[in-house]
Amino acid sequence: MAERRHSFCGSPDHAIDRRRFLGTLAAGATALAADMTALDVLKAPALASELKQRRKHVILLWLAGGSSQLETWDPKPGTLTGGPFGAIPTSVPGIHISELMPRMAARMDRTCIIRSLNTRNGDHGGGARLMMQGRRDDPSVRYPDLGAVLARELGQAHSRVPDYVTFYSATEGRGMAPGTAGFLGERYAPMSLTTGMVPENLRRLDDITDLDHVERAELRDLLSRRFTRGRSLSGALGSHNVAYERVRGLMASESLFDISREPQAVRDRYGPTQFGEQAIAARRLIEAGVPFVRVARAWWDSHGQNFETHQEMVPELDRVMAALLDDLAERGLLENTLVITLAEFGRTPEINPSLGRDHFASAWSATLSGAGVKGGSVYGKTDPNGRSVLDGQIGPGELFATIYQALGIDHEKSYLVGSRPVPLTNPGTEPVRAVLA
Repeated sequence: MAERRHSFCGSPDHAIDRRRFLGTLAAGATALAADMTALDVLKAPALASELKQRRKHVILLWLAGGSSQLETWDPKPGTLTGGPFGAIPTSVPGIHISELMPRMAARMDRTCIIRSLNTRNGDHGGGARLMMQGRRDDPSVRYPDLGAVLARELGQAHSRVPDYVTFYSATEGRGMAPGTAGFLGERYAPMSLTTGMVPENLRRLDDITDLDHVERAELRDLLSRRFTRGRSLSGALGSHNVAYERVRGLMASESLFDISREPQAVRDRYGPTQFGEQAIAARRLIEAGVPFVRVARAWWDSHGQNFETHQEMVPELDRVMAALLDDLAERGLLENTLVITLAEFGRTPEINPSLGRDHFASAWSATLSGAGVKGGSVYGKTDPNGRSVLDGQIGPGELFATIYQALGIDHEKSYLVGSRPVPLTNPGTEPVRAVLA
């Protein structure tokens, strides 16, 4: 039989035949999808469409310090606890949110509000760990946080981009919610950016030539092969080798963090703040294949002057979140990207003598937008003053099970830690199916 020839017209859409691409993907060869920055594959619409249909991503907007549900997603105007701000109707009849969020009010069809969290931990450190891990600490096992689990479940085995990136530039509260891979190992630890938009020490030093760089890598590979020959590959050694290979890929992916490459119109949409710029970087990262990005906005801990604090910070959240959802939708990414707003807890309904609200974990709110959830919906209900949950109370376990289910991950799946099976959520935990699309 004569060899079949594949014509190529020069279009990037046809640089790789669709059937061959899908066959390769199905066979588990993930190198193409895992290094989209090198191939610029998202500029080929046909291939980009196939990738977007198969890969899930998460962007977590972490409202560090504890934002107030009463000034955001669950306002109580006209009550003793409601404060000075009103509630406005949204694009979904019957749903009202704070008047400080007009942009999100117009986009409520993309978002599900959960108003019935009762997490029972009003401590910054304990609450932050709880809401990053989905369960309380266990002295006998180091649990991974949400980012590490999703890096493990959604990441590509041979990816050259990071699986888990966290932006946390403020100093307040940073040490209370560090990303942790726990028992999953350092392969799934976060790349933490605390001092700038670009990871430190990513660039090759100017006094090292390209040839030197290549030869050093080859020498390292040679020594590594000699060292491992005849030895059983331990977890630590294997993790070290994998990490080194990923560093090489990251050095080639520096442009992902450079938002100056974005059109000015896009940057203007998000606004000139650091939070907005980091949200743009988050979108660039997930577009290139990063499964999980956390963008922290601190510091919401408004024990005094709560209303002035929220009058400044909520409109910024409103602008950045709305821009992010629009941006993702326009690029065909929102249906496979879950955007979460979450904190370690909410704020008290009672207003203290300093006109502030204190820590409150008994009846507060989070939101889910995009992949796998019912937009334009509200789950749960608090009483007229916001002091307790009247209907649909859930804890962190149920929230995490819902997130996993929305992403197509079995929340009852277990990992083996030694000989001990450790499930993703505690036994008996169920997702909130009313939230799921």
